[in-house]
Amino acid sequence: MSKEEFTALAARYMDTIYRVAYSWTKNPDDANDVTQDVLIQLYKTQKEFESDSHLKNWLIRITVNQCKMLFRSPWKKIEDIGKYADTLGFEEESHLALFQAVMKLDKKYRVPVLLFYYEGYSTAEIASILKIPEKTVSTRLFRARAKLKDYLKEE
Repeated sequence: MSKEEFTALAARYMDTIYRVAYSWTKNPDDANDVTQDVLIQLYKTQKEFESDSHLKNWLIRITVNQCKMLFRSPWKKIEDIGKYADTLGFEEESHLALFQAVMKLDKKYRVPVLLFYYEGYSTAEIASILKIPEKTVSTRLFRARAKLKDYLKEE
């Protein structure tokens, strides 16, 4: 892969990688580290990708694996979401409330919600990326919506 190709791919997918990593780690510094590690793996790979969607799926899978490895570290700590949310610029108060509600979800619900609603993946594609059954993805999305509804009613 040439430097120009890598630069173009990194620019295109960096935000997606970061969002997946942040939804998993809940820590911007860890998400940045994971993003950097994934992009390094992309640069080093000799793998030929069939399409852009194949590449994107591969990057998300690598991101999830890197996040799992990060949580094995004995020094792993989770940062307060409120502090990070304050640094983001939300146009409406409801967007901030929704962000905070999604971040309250357990990671097994957070990641499918991000992939389904923000990245536009189908449940079958999410199942393939996360290596879980499609029905499990559907169940997690259903439960996540119910939890989000409860969280948002509380506020």
